[in-house]
Amino acid sequence: MLRRLFFSLLLTLPALTVLRAGTLPPELDRALKLFRAEGAPNWAYIQTTESGDKTLVEHFDPSKPEFSRWTLLKKNGAAPNDSNLKEYRDRLSRRTSGTAPNVKDQIDHSTCELLSDEIERATYRFRLQTGEKGDRSAAHMNVIFTLHKGTGVIERVELSAFEPFSPMFTVKITEAKTTMLYSLPTPERPALLQQITMHIRGRAMWFKSLDADMVVTYSEHTFAGKRAVSVTPSEPENPARPAVATP
Repeated sequence: MLRRLFFSLLLTLPALTVLRAGTLPPELDRALKLFRAEGAPNWAYIQTTESGDKTLVEHFDPSKPEFSRWTLLKKNGAAPNDSNLKEYRDRLSRRTSGTAPNVKDQIDHSTCELLSDEIERATYRFRLQTGEKGDRSAAHMNVIFTLHKGTGVIERVELSAFEPFSPMFTVKITEAKTTMLYSLPTPERPALLQQITMHIRGRAMWFKSLDADMVVTYSEHTFAGKRAVSVTPSEPENPARPAVATP
């Protein structure tokens, strides 16, 4: 539940330029169409989650069957015991197979504001459209995208609540912020999710604190998709020729 609530944030910046309603700069439009909040597909990684004095280290491998993709490596700094592994497997069996909604699909293009335009980067802010019926969060949120001009990719996303709100009855969120950072693409790999930081302040049932901070770090990325075979036009295809990775 907290992870869902964390995908809201508080960051208020002055708008420098309001773009014409319904239009986006071509470079931003292209970057948003290619953007995936979870990063590029077919990459395995180590995920380290830190919240207070608790830590969890997991390995994700998309090439494995659905309920075998996640492996618990450490819990609170130690190798997991039998009880930890059983609890982890039970939790995995209850995970849904769907993907999380992408914030880019909920932005209101008519609210696009250019916050800064520098040599290497430009930042844009949007308001969110109300999503599903009963959505009590979107109307209180902004999202800021940082575009890296040289590579044409989204490098940073900040989703924030600009005022207190109640996502559900008896729950009051006073501060919320989620920041997602992505690596820049290279000839060897695409842009990959590097870190998510989450901050929330609020109360439930008027007395239970929801205050929490969390950092999720993604490391040791390795390509786990199918390898393509590259053959030059002048050469016949050789079955014994080694495959060339083209992630």
